[in-house]
Amino acid sequence: MTITRDDLLHVARLAELAVPEPDVPRLVSQLGEIVDYVARLGEVPATDHAAPYLAGPAEVRLRADEVNPVPLARPPAAMAPEFVDGFFIVPRMGAMEGS
Repeated sequence: MTITRDDLLHVARLAELAVPEPDVPRLVSQLGEIVDYVARLGEVPATDHAAPYLAGPAEVRLRADEVNPVPLARPPAAMAPEFVDGFFIVPRMGAMEGS
């Protein structure tokens, strides 16, 4: 595809870019090279066999999902002001009065 001077000025106008007149021939040439390069990318054969590149190892080894409780330094009852039958006893909030 050939890029013309009018094509360049049209694109510049759409992009709201001011293109100085002395730069037009150089920009027409560069834009033409870019369009040609993109057109050549379509000629590259695409295969379904190429694996995508993934950084890092191909497989991540996971550790066994085991629950290992961490023992507390003190029993819960020792940390609470009031602890009854496995529950922390907290004071009622004013908003809960009457409910």
